[in-house]
Amino acid sequence: MRWGLIGASTIAAEHMVRAFRAEPGGTIGWVMSADAARARAFAADHDIPASGSDLGALLSDPSVDAVYISSTNEKHLPQALAAVAAGKHVLCEKPLAMTVGDARAMVGAAARAGRVFATNHHLRAAGTHRAIRAAVAAGRIGRVLSVRVHHAVYLPPHLQGWRLNDPGAGGGVIPDITVHDADIVRFHLGEDPAEVVAASCVSGLGQGVEDSVMSVWTMPSGAMVFAHESFTHRFAGHGIEIHGTEGSIFGRGVMSQRPVGEVEIVTAAGRERLACDDADLYARTVAAFAGAVAGQGAPLATGADGIASLAVAMAVRQAAATGARVRPDIAAALVPA
Repeated sequence: MRWGLIGASTIAAEHMVRAFRAEPGGTIGWVMSADAARARAFAADHDIPASGSDLGALLSDPSVDAVYISSTNEKHLPQALAAVAAGKHVLCEKPLAMTVGDARAMVGAAARAGRVFATNHHLRAAGTHRAIRAAVAAGRIGRVLSVRVHHAVYLPPHLQGWRLNDPGAGGGVIPDITVHDADIVRFHLGEDPAEVVAASCVSGLGQGVEDSVMSVWTMPSGAMVFAHESFTHRFAGHGIEIHGTEGSIFGRGVMSQRPVGEVEIVTAAGRERLACDDADLYARTVAAFAGAVAGQGAPLATGADGIASLAVAMAVRQAAATGARVRPDIAAALVPA
């Protein structure tokens, strides 16, 4: 598969270039950015043959099979629609778009065109989370009673900027991190929140957008979820806990882009550390995407998964802004646009 990169981003440089080339036969033919000089520099750094600021030039290249979109969030909709119209498959960063309606439009266009559309929710690919999900599905902790997601970290200086000061570009901790936590809770529990309450604040870094949020979600099964996301916590650590009638699972250091952390299950029989593979999260994501394009299976996180995670995150943002209980209508969000 030959890829075109839409966005000369940090995540592309640090993770995705390597992942695309790890797939047998995987190559990168293009990188484009609104800043042509940035695209040229990125291409030189990563040995990519073509670069520029013209999206049309990238999309008109018949050798490009798929695009990876990692531009700022407000650009995802027009770029994805253009890519689909040009016949390309799409792997898009989260959040898919600025609104749930826009995300539905992107995914619906790909479905009508017969193109694969996936969301780059990396945590689903982690060996730690795959082990957690397997233990929950096997009933090892009984009926799930509650989940605690602690994803309060420190946003490093090289990733600051628009994430902290530009609501028009999709900044804020909710679209950046809450959307990931919404997806991983869906991955583990197989259900979406029936209702959320939340509070957010600017606690040290944000300038015009929230940099910290806490929310509580009530699930249809009766389980409750507490989620805490922040850009300002330097030393807090991160992880997930899932507590059930017959045991608890503790995932420590697992809300990461790297294959790190450990998972322990505690039951009446004692404590057991679960075996977790250390596969590269992004290489696994790209491999599943390539398989889906070849008609073998589905992406790890589909476009529909991206819509649902965005719907939960936007419900959290609405609840924090209004102080009201919000019912995210996931079923309606997933109706094709």
